[in-house]
Amino acid sequence: MKPLRFIGEDIAVEFDVRPALEKKPDCPDRFVWEGETYRVVELMSQWLDYGRHGRMAQNMRLTHLATAAERGSWGVGRHYYRVRTETGRVFDLYYDRAPKKAGKGKGSWHLLREMGDD
Repeated sequence: MKPLRFIGEDIAVEFDVRPALEKKPDCPDRFVWEGETYRVVELMSQWLDYGRHGRMAQNMRLTHLATAAERGSWGVGRHYYRVRTETGRVFDLYYDRAPKKAGKGKGSWHLLREMGDD
């Protein structure tokens, strides 16, 4: 698969069963983008990025950095999902663990890109 277009927009997601751990969610069952609801029919792949980037990479001891990259640390990391929707379209979406607002522990969901066949 190759990227068809970059989207980079916030989305709302819906779950049939609420994730047990909010900061480590499963793939959503549906997402809403531009007023349209897309039902996920297949989780094609998933991957994690708990790496610290920019200033965040410099505020941790090297001895702890490798562990944090594997397990994640508070407010750092993304959970990526490549999904096929019921219309056959394929999208990459992700959950960003970084809180949107100070004092709020919740992250946010984003639609990264639409994918297409090679």
